[in-house]
Amino acid sequence: MKKQERADFVFDYLNAIYLETPIPLNHNSIFELLVAVLLSAQCTDERVNIVTPVLFSKANTPKMMVKLSVEEIHDCISSCGLAPKKSKAIAGLSRILIDKYNSEVPESFVELESLPGVGHKTASVVMSQGFGHPAFPVDTHIHRLAQRWGLTNGKSVTQTEKDLKKLFPKKHWNKLHLQIIFYGREFCTARGCDGRNCKICKTCYPLRKSPKKTYKA
Repeated sequence: MKKQERADFVFDYLNAIYLETPIPLNHNSIFELLVAVLLSAQCTDERVNIVTPVLFSKANTPKMMVKLSVEEIHDCISSCGLAPKKSKAIAGLSRILIDKYNSEVPESFVELESLPGVGHKTASVVMSQGFGHPAFPVDTHIHRLAQRWGLTNGKSVTQTEKDLKKLFPKKHWNKLHLQIIFYGREFCTARGCDGRNCKICKTCYPLRKSPKKTYKA
């Protein structure tokens, strides 16, 4: 199989098994989504979905969030990884949203990535899942699977994103990145598949003899 043939198979197969792609992080506004995605770094979505109702019951808008101290925010999110850093970022970005954006989450990569604690992946999730703009957020699952499937050399998350964007039509990016995440959690897991076990790996590389070594995100 050539690279584009592998990509086409991946696309068709994932569309067959994942008809629906619900957003994993629970939220009721783009601000809540932004905070939830920020919290998801080095933390499972399941944990974030346990933590955010506690935080959002106290503050679910920038104006309400700045009324909380950093310590109060930390107390709500303490079970998430990097909680001290994240609590400061949430407080900081809330203040910036009030002062600079009239309490609204900006609808651009440049402005989102200028906010405390918001990197390119977080901005990509907000742009795709919050605003509906085409984006291809690359998390650890996507980075791992793209390498196992021979869609990228995986030397960096940035390179993986570029390679995937070239292989798949822009109109499908938002749904596809979720489908890959779901498949990575269910079938092509970090330990459950080594590049030779799941349906897609076996189809893309039926003669692969050794485990596929991958770069971490």
